[in-house]
Amino acid sequence: MEAWFDVGVNMPDKRLDPETTLQHALEKGVHHMLLIGTSYPHSAEAAKLAEQYPINMLSTAGVHPHNAKDVSSHFIDELRHLATNPKVVAIGECGLDFNRNFSPADQQLSVFEQQLQLACEIQLPVYLHERDAFEQQFALLEKYHKDLPAAIVHCFTGNLEQMQAYASLGCYFGITGWVCDPKRGEDLRTALPHISIDKLLLETDAPYLKPKTLKTKSRNNEPATIPHIAQFVAELLDVDVQYLKHHCWRNTLSVLNLEPDFASE
Repeated sequence: MEAWFDVGVNMPDKRLDPETTLQHALEKGVHHMLLIGTSYPHSAEAAKLAEQYPINMLSTAGVHPHNAKDVSSHFIDELRHLATNPKVVAIGECGLDFNRNFSPADQQLSVFEQQLQLACEIQLPVYLHERDAFEQQFALLEKYHKDLPAAIVHCFTGNLEQMQAYASLGCYFGITGWVCDPKRGEDLRTALPHISIDKLLLETDAPYLKPKTLKTKSRNNEPATIPHIAQFVAELLDVDVQYLKHHCWRNTLSVLNLEPDFASE
């Protein structure tokens, strides 16, 4: 059954209680979520949580660029083993972040490239993070994209030129509540109408990036805000929100290589 699918949730997280978060999501028609792994331990926790909620949750396995400096010498073997879990459907969150440089650039580049190689080897899509490192990231992605089954540009916030470059490699675009931000979301709102609707995905990046247009007491974001983001995107694209829902559902199944009845297994 088609439903809203949040393709970016940072859980486990002390700010998101799994039971409560899932209950709130279901009340808003958000039946499925992809839990993002940002280190090996966190990826293992995400996979375990996905096993506890098999109908509603899937996960990724990867090392965020902030954590590149902390990897073990055998981190790729750890991720490779974790990816044998059927709940793990993508490699990442991985990429480059030269905005705050929590890890040295050379380590970020090495750890990212190794994860691209792993994704090619085991044929899982790659789940990408990029901040202030577009040229370097695109160069590496271009090097491997022909051997990758798919790529998701997580929380895309770039401009039209960057979107077109990613699109030339067949990437999918994760759209968050960033698009609702009157100031920071301007570039994204300009680029969004030029993204093929067959490449659009919706995500919250919860508990981060609560939409500025959503006035609630809590400062934390939740998967339950997906319909709010979707309505904003639909109006921007001048399409019916159910039309958007249908395409985002199909796109999510396609990029994650899921069967339509995956949730009933």
